[in-house]
Amino acid sequence: MTDRRDLMLEEMGIAPVWRLRASAPAPQAVADTPAATGGVSEPKTAPAGDRRSAIMRMDWPELKACVASCTSCELHKKRNKTVFGAGDEHASWLFAGEGPGADEDAQGEPFVGQAGKLLDNMLAAIKLKRGADVYIANVVKCRPPGNRNPEHDEALACEPYLHRQIELIKPRLIVALGKVAAVNLLAREASVASMRGKVHTYRGVPLIVTYHPAYLLRTLADKAKAWEDLCFAVDTMERLKSGTSATI
Repeated sequence: MTDRRDLMLEEMGIAPVWRLRASAPAPQAVADTPAATGGVSEPKTAPAGDRRSAIMRMDWPELKACVASCTSCELHKKRNKTVFGAGDEHASWLFAGEGPGADEDAQGEPFVGQAGKLLDNMLAAIKLKRGADVYIANVVKCRPPGNRNPEHDEALACEPYLHRQIELIKPRLIVALGKVAAVNLLAREASVASMRGKVHTYRGVPLIVTYHPAYLLRTLADKAKAWEDLCFAVDTMERLKSGTSATI
């Protein structure tokens, strides 16, 4: 039942309409192979420092090929497709989630399931859309079994990929979707509730925390809080573009 606050927002004309559309049937999953990735393989035996250094020198094609053939953690054993990320490679906005689900694993694209439909509606509510000054990625590029949270070593193995994506994109603002993304990007344990409403930084890039769309599908009452976070993100972006300090 719509609460009083939602009714007020609707009457003021500022409430986002986040109605889910029916999911399209996912195409048949096709497994990636190193041969299909252009021949760039993940360094399998290099020390961690050497591996990170190699990744940090990669351009977009090399990075995509390296992710597609990656075997650096156990998640590669059960994946159908890696999910590299998608969108404008020079975007001002970067939205980062935790990892692929079943639909993403089948299609190789981020946020294409029900949570993805909700994310599209969230973007539309602040006059954004995927691919247009927006890039979407995840902390890990392979689906954790049963959609569980990524383990620490799994997230650590993927961290150089996301860091290199951020370096190549040079976003003005990162929006961390959910606790897993926020904790891994900020390298500290905390609740989403305690991290909301503040401008954090990831390696010098301003970062805002909000709820993951999948969580919002289960907890409708927190949609109003997510709307507040989106409005805060828009205000922060406006201050960044105007040269005003974004620190809160």
